[in-house]
Amino acid sequence: MFPNLFQLISRRPPPEYELGFVEEVRAEPRRIRNPRIERLFLIAWILIAIKSAFVVWAVGRYRIPFSPLWVILPTVAFAGLCTAVYFRKR
Repeated sequence: MFPNLFQLISRRPPPEYELGFVEEVRAEPRRIRNPRIERLFLIAWILIAIKSAFVVWAVGRYRIPFSPLWVILPTVAFAGLCTAVYFRKR
């Protein structure tokens, strides 16, 4: 408490005052998205949609005794996770 009071009275900044300022800022350039990877994501999502439609059709047509969501939901969840991780990292 007393050192701060003495500095207030003497009106001199503390010795570590200059150390609190930013000396340099570096900004990394934004990474450019890879169009081949994004095209691969688009193709993968189209294939997932086709697979989902096929599974719904096959379960209904052949009266398979389970819900098609048991196949579709994990596929969409993991694909969504992969897509989110890729675009979040960019």
